[in-house]
This record gives sequence, structure tokens and C-alpha cells, in this order.
Amino acid sequence: MSAAKKLRLGPLPKTESVKVTFACSVGLKADLDRYAALHAQTYGEAVDAATLIPHMLMAFMARDRGFKQTTAARMLVGPHVQETGTTVTK
Repeated sequence: MSAAKKLRLGPLPKTESVKVTFACSVGLKADLDRYAALHAQTYGEAVDAATLIPHMLMAFMARDRGFKQTTAARMLVGPHVQETGTTVTK
């Protein structure tokens, strides 16, 4: 790991994944590629922008107060409905 400044997005954990496709601007793609290069330089492991995007989104969502409040409120309320539409009780 480089002695230079650490990036907000730290070393990447190993995770199970699902493929999602999205479109972005040419400028955003260039920025993502530059971030990936800097991340590889900082942490000594080659990584591409597509690998970083899910981790960036998780970090963003983890810091989003509105999302956390909504998620916490949903967890406090009675039976929960999963994505399949089935009811789950605690």
C-alpha cells in the first residue's frame, strides 16, 4: 500500500455479485477510470472502474441519512415484505 494519502474508498472486500448494466457520460467514465488507476496505485492491486462502482454506491448509500432513516424505520415496523412479495414475520 502506498504511503500517499488514503482514498475514501479503501481496499475492496471480496463479495458475491450480480451483474447490473448502466449508462454514464463520457466524462464520468473518464473520472471513474482515473479513480481506478489511483486506487490501484494507492492499494497495489489492479482494479477497473466496473469493479469499483458497486463499492462506491455502497459507500454512498451508507452515508445517506435519508436512506438510513427510511431503512431503519422500515425495520421497526411489523411484518416485512421481501422483494418476492412474501410476508416475513420476526
